[in-house]
Amino acid sequence: MHGLFVTGTDTGCGKTEISLGLMAAVQTTGAKVLGMKPVASGCVRGPDGLRNDDAVRLRAQGSSEAPYGLVNPYAFAPPIAPHIAAGEAGIEIRLPTIEQAYRALAGEADQVIVEGVGGWRVPLGPNLFVSDIPGALGLPVILVVGMKLGCINHALLTVESIQNTGGVLLGWVANQVDPTMLSRDANLATLAALIDAPCLGVLPWLEAPTPSELAGYLHPELTDLQPRHAAKLATIQTRTETRSETRTGKRRA
Repeated sequence: MHGLFVTGTDTGCGKTEISLGLMAAVQTTGAKVLGMKPVASGCVRGPDGLRNDDAVRLRAQGSSEAPYGLVNPYAFAPPIAPHIAAGEAGIEIRLPTIEQAYRALAGEADQVIVEGVGGWRVPLGPNLFVSDIPGALGLPVILVVGMKLGCINHALLTVESIQNTGGVLLGWVANQVDPTMLSRDANLATLAALIDAPCLGVLPWLEAPTPSELAGYLHPELTDLQPRHAAKLATIQTRTETRSETRTGKRRA
């Protein structure tokens, strides 16, 4: 199975746009790709149930029409932190449910682009965080840096957290979310000097970009980087599975 996990410096940094661009980039190679947003809040109820706009867009960009329940297993109506929304709904967000949905999608595609919710350390429950998902799925991480005032601090803290929590950082993408940002190039230079991972794309401020337009700003190197991390990812996934089994054993005891 191959894929990528897309996280961000914060909410609104452009994770969905970059995920759509990544999907379009994969599709130019002739490979089949599907998108996934395991957890989403701020969903709207319609005739088919709760739907999240980001998840709907990821599903529409897919090379085939995947069931919505696989693309977005956990959907919550209030536009609030997911662990709070889940608590109010009386639902426990569980990794096995996310893993099962991911495996189903991976069985129908060459790549699955998985978008996180909020930032890297957003809690999903008392003992579960967004940062636990890529390890469980065996996916490397791409960090989307929302280019605006304060982004250097947000980016460096997120990179440190990814490294300290066992994530495999494939690279980062700069996405200009503030059209009036001052000294953008100087900020980019600082980030490039301080982040120990390659910059895989720099996106300017774009009004309403299409996925194919976004793909044009991403480096082709992306598809070459993934296999290099295969052994490390396998080790991390084994450790994640072992921790999960240990926790399960403790509960049963």
